[in-house]
Amino acid sequence: MSLSTTVPTTPSSPPTAPPVTVPGAADGRMHFSVDGWNPTYGTNLELEDDLGESSAEVVVDIELPAAQWRPIEVDRTVTLPAAALFVDGVRRVEARVWIDEVSDGAPATEASAALCASYAAGVVCCCESQAHLLTIEARRGLFTIAPHALDISTSAGVYHACHTPPSDVAPLTVTLSAALQRRLAKLELAAANAARAELAGHGAAEDRDLLVIDGPLRNRTHLPRTIGFIKSHRSAYLPPKLHAMVGALAGGERTPVFLMGTTWERYAWYLRLPCSPGSPWAGVVRIECSADLPRAEVTRLANLSQATLCRYASLEYKDARAPQNLYPIAGLERQLRRRLGDTRLLYRALRVAAQ
Repeated sequence: MSLSTTVPTTPSSPPTAPPVTVPGAADGRMHFSVDGWNPTYGTNLELEDDLGESSAEVVVDIELPAAQWRPIEVDRTVTLPAAALFVDGVRRVEARVWIDEVSDGAPATEASAALCASYAAGVVCCCESQAHLLTIEARRGLFTIAPHALDISTSAGVYHACHTPPSDVAPLTVTLSAALQRRLAKLELAAANAARAELAGHGAAEDRDLLVIDGPLRNRTHLPRTIGFIKSHRSAYLPPKLHAMVGALAGGERTPVFLMGTTWERYAWYLRLPCSPGSPWAGVVRIECSADLPRAEVTRLANLSQATLCRYASLEYKDARAPQNLYPIAGLERQLRRRLGDTRLLYRALRVAAQ
């Protein structure tokens, strides 16, 4: 199955606007850069201004002492994995529904909000210069705090009741969305385990693969030879002087490894993927791995991530989220969304089932 990326048709360029003059600038013009991400996706820096300071506990003297921190170039002697496995999941809310409260036979006067959603997870394997799907799993669920809620059967499938307790601090919409995300994370974990089992008969050596999870590694740190791939940034984890070094990374370079602890601990490092010149953090991703690994293994994974991930960085004319949206992940996302089904058909089926 081909996972090649289709090149979108480029519209004609609009007339060029006159330069903006800034009083006092050396050449009379304002110099600025534009983020490469499509505005519909926001930006890879998910804040209006600067990154917010993090309350995470950070230890930087892991790979290098803080005073010796410097950009680390790609290690050309690294042996690439025999198979790179990319794990991703997608979710989509089909409809918000209201579940009548139980009222002992009398007409219900109150209802509980719930979500009917579809979600899917899968793994694409890149080996011997080919990309192919290893596994895809899709589910539908009814996410609700109503303890009496039952499965909803429709002509387009069954939405299985997924009960979650209410929260005293979070809004109901956040509670339901978090429940959906937890189910998706479990499905991603199941897909990763299934892919590893299938890879055993795939011809690749058992210890020569690399598993790349699109997103944080939370609750999946036990998986061997696994890294988490975080495309967007909400907080500044490093001390100011070291944080500034991230913006100075060249394409393919990474920071030294550091240990970060929030509600869970993991090793991490920043990597700039090859990209066109832009904002200081253009093309920067954060990579994570388990805090239980020996430091030598962590350094090996950091070097391996540079040599591997840069090969799959997307280009701006092919992907609106370039270069962070790696080609294997972009192709996998398209396949997963196809498995979710037609949203209009599913919505109509739910309306009919509710009659």
